[in-house]
Amino acid sequence: MMRLITSLRLLTSTLAMSLAMVPAWAQVSAPVPALTLELNGAQASDKGCRLTFVVNNDLGADLSKAAFEIALFNEAGVVDRLTVLDFKELPAGKTKVTRFDLAGTDCAKVSRVLINSATECAGTGVEPNACMRKLKTDTKTGIAFGV
Repeated sequence: MMRLITSLRLLTSTLAMSLAMVPAWAQVSAPVPALTLELNGAQASDKGCRLTFVVNNDLGADLSKAAFEIALFNEAGVVDRLTVLDFKELPAGKTKVTRFDLAGTDCAKVSRVLINSATECAGTGVEPNACMRKLKTDTKTGIAFGV
């Protein structure tokens, strides 16, 4: 009989601990709104340097226009140029691949790409500063990429 009581207590404790963790599981699974930009490639092209980006709009709303001013740094860490990249429309929940040819730029000399600001961030129900506040960056290249 003592073994049965001990087993029931152990089972009750295990069940109570499992139920206590349910809210933590629910919080972990809730997605955090974000706009993710990944610098996926940098290849020489006829025009200069072609940057390839993978963009994922998880803001929960369509973006009718998204554009970012970027700064390109050379191998000495000095800003080489500022330019605006227009990603155009970014539907909610969609992943998009976009390429930009940067005329007169040598990919081998680009050490860093910095997102300076969002020059456009428009969509129904989207705050104008959401593109920068909820921006996540990543790179698959040897070029540093971030905000």
